[in-house]
Amino acid sequence: MPVIELEDVERAAERLRGVAHRTPVITSRTLDERVAALVHLKAECFQRGGAFKFRGAYNKISSLDEDALRRGVIAYSSGNHAQAVAIAARLLGTHATIVMPEDAPAAKLDATRGYGGEVVLYDRWTESREEIGARLADERGLELVRPYDDPLVMAGQGTAALELLEEAPELDLLLVPVSGGGLIAGCATAAKARRPEIRVVGIEPEAGDDTRRSIAAGERIRIDVPRTIADGLQAPEPGELTFEVNRRLVDEIVTVTDGEIVDAMTFLFDRLKLVVEPSGAVGVAALLTGRLDARGAEIGVVLSGGNVGAAHFAELVATSPAARSA
Repeated sequence: MPVIELEDVERAAERLRGVAHRTPVITSRTLDERVAALVHLKAECFQRGGAFKFRGAYNKISSLDEDALRRGVIAYSSGNHAQAVAIAARLLGTHATIVMPEDAPAAKLDATRGYGGEVVLYDRWTESREEIGARLADERGLELVRPYDDPLVMAGQGTAALELLEEAPELDLLLVPVSGGGLIAGCATAAKARRPEIRVVGIEPEAGDDTRRSIAAGERIRIDVPRTIADGLQAPEPGELTFEVNRRLVDEIVTVTDGEIVDAMTFLFDRLKLVVEPSGAVGVAALLTGRLDARGAEIGVVLSGGNVGAAHFAELVATSPAARSA
């Protein structure tokens, strides 16, 4: 029995209807010319909380019974899932506790607190967020909302691909950022069911290629916490459930460097006026660098989020050759 199926994603879409934003699909003739393809960008930077994570968090929390909602929820996250859980919890009348790394971007910490989440800080280099989350859940009687390794979370994330295919039904290729694997697991489930011939390609930062290694090895491989500007893609190991989906449905994993990510962020800002965080720009980075032979194809790219503070965004894009030559 598959971990999730198309019907799970469709049920999530019903729960999210009128609650999550139906984010725009954006095209650019300049990008099409650069990559010799027709590219559709699913701009999840315009989602509630600034990233795709709201889809999965709301689908999970809205499925809880009244007793669980009364007790509250807990999550661990570098930022986007944190904000999503805080927003969903507030909408559903429950309290959220979020375990976040001390070095999480200030914009994400501030936003999580602003949405009503209680933040518990930890050191990502020496402590385990999973252990802290499990301990607090047990001590306080809270429902754990995992960032990716949960069928309801995966199904919620898959609604991004469902919407994209409703607007661009003839996609040949779908590019999705990969961290723990929940977004691509949900998107691959929806995309392969709706369009069996589509190729689904995951994009990881070069320093954080745990899913690429795992799929090649046929088993989950754990690496050190990756040091990359893509703070949302720093999972050191694929999820247990997400890996079962992705090893079956994902056709390829490619990697991009931090410098290539910054160039993609700069391109998206200059040409499309989109502010996209490093993790969200990896798909466009893969296209601009030619890591994929996508000439003549119709391509969907999930821009997974836009949660980057103004000062940090300016600091990053200032390092791009494109920005220096402008």
